[in-house]
Amino acid sequence: MKKTFYSNGKLLITGEYLVLDGAKAFALPTKFGQNLNIEEGNGQKIHWTSYDSDGSIWFEETIPFASIINKERFDDLYTIKNTLIEILHEGYLFNSNFITEANGYVVTTELTFPKKWGLGTSSTLINNIAQWLQIDAYELLKKSFGGSGYDIACAQNNSGIIYQLVNEKPLIETVNFQPVFTDKIFFIYLNKKQNSKNAITSYFGKHNYIEKSIPIIDSITKKILEAAEPREFALALQQHEIELSNVLELPTVKELLFSDFKGTLKSLGAWGGDFVMSISKENPTEYFKQKGFDTIIPYKDMILV
Repeated sequence: MKKTFYSNGKLLITGEYLVLDGAKAFALPTKFGQNLNIEEGNGQKIHWTSYDSDGSIWFEETIPFASIINKERFDDLYTIKNTLIEILHEGYLFNSNFITEANGYVVTTELTFPKKWGLGTSSTLINNIAQWLQIDAYELLKKSFGGSGYDIACAQNNSGIIYQLVNEKPLIETVNFQPVFTDKIFFIYLNKKQNSKNAITSYFGKHNYIEKSIPIIDSITKKILEAAEPREFALALQQHEIELSNVLELPTVKELLFSDFKGTLKSLGAWGGDFVMSISKENPTEYFKQKGFDTIIPYKDMILV
C-alpha cells in the first residue's frame, strides 16, 4: 500500500544565523514543498528516486538495508548517497522497525519547487522521513544534518512562526502574519544556491557581537511582526540588514548588488544566495529582470496563507 507524506518549504525572514545562539527568528512556510512516497519493495533494499519540480530525476540509487544499518560510507563521488544513508541510519537508531519488519521499499520524492531555489530540500526530506518512521524530526535533524530546526517548524506548520532555541530545545509560536501591504512584497532568486552548512561554519568563525545583537534582533523581529504600514516594515528590515552586516562583517545584498534599487531588500537565510525579499512602492519585476534576475515571485504566490 502506498503511503505519501508532505512537508512545507521555508523562508527565514529574521534571525538568520543568530537563531543558532537563541535569537527569536521569524519564518514563513511556503506554498512549495516536497512529497515522499513509500511503496513496498523487496530484496532487503530501498530503491530511491528523487524528482525535481520539472519531473527530471536528480538522484537515483539502490541502497541495501545493510548499508543503512552499518552506516556504510562511499567515496566522495556519492555525497548525496552518503547523506541519505546517514539520515536513514539515524532514523534506524530511533526506530529500527522500518528495516527489521520490511522486505524492501520503492521510495520516490517529488519537489514542487526547483531544487536550486533552496526552499528546504533537506528539511522537507528529514521531516517527511520522520513522519514515515514516526520519530521526532528535530532529533533526526540534530543527529544527521544539523541546524537550528526552524525549517522543520515551517515544514510542520501552515502559518508563520516565531522560533527560538531555549536550552537547545525548540520553542515555537505560530503567528498570523497577514499585513495589508503584502502586494508590495516580492521574493527574488539570486541565481545561485547558498550552502547552508558552509554559511553556518563561516558564522561561527566570526561570531562577533553576538550577546548584544540578540536582543536587538529580537526587538526588530517584534517590529516587523507588528508593522501596520509598509514604511515601518521596510525600516525594520533595513535595521536588521545593518545589524547582521556588522555581525557577519559582510556588505548587505543591496550594497553588493542593488545599490540603485528604490526600496528595501532583505537577505533570507544564508547570506549570498537563494532568495531576497523586496518591498517597494512600485512593482520591481522589470528592475530585477534588467539586472539579470528572472525569478521574481509575489508574496501571494510564495507564502502559505
